[in-house]
Amino acid sequence: MGNLDRVDRELLKALSADPRATVVALSDTLGLSRNTVQARMSRLEQSGALLSYERSISTPALGFPIEAFISVLVRQADLPRITAELDRVPEIVQAHGLSGQVDLLVRVACRDTQHLFDTDARILAIEGVERTETSLVMGEVIPHRVAPLMELAQRGE
Repeated sequence: MGNLDRVDRELLKALSADPRATVVALSDTLGLSRNTVQARMSRLEQSGALLSYERSISTPALGFPIEAFISVLVRQADLPRITAELDRVPEIVQAHGLSGQVDLLVRVACRDTQHLFDTDARILAIEGVERTETSLVMGEVIPHRVAPLMELAQRGE
């Protein structure tokens, strides 16, 4: 797995299994000192191997039970400005730049279908947005995961 050694991989595997594990719990699990675990975690954070520590929060619990993916086509020259404007839309919980026919894939959370319609209209009103296509989320069938990738990378060594 890239430039990670065995200890790094074991630490990441332990964090993947229990993202809430404390440094003390990780050091016990891995048989390493707390200082070693802390130093490794700091290095993994700085290298970009460890992403955000933000907790995942249920959008329905916040009163936004409707989720959708909106495919957005834009004028390429306007992409940086459009992205900055999209960042100010609070209903957008995630956005990805894509290659191919769709330029951006935006995930939104809304109170109801009218709120979704209004959110899509706000996105369409951004200068340089040429077209959107909305797909309602019916359910998450495979949640975000990295454990299978870690296993695949380890087998490739």
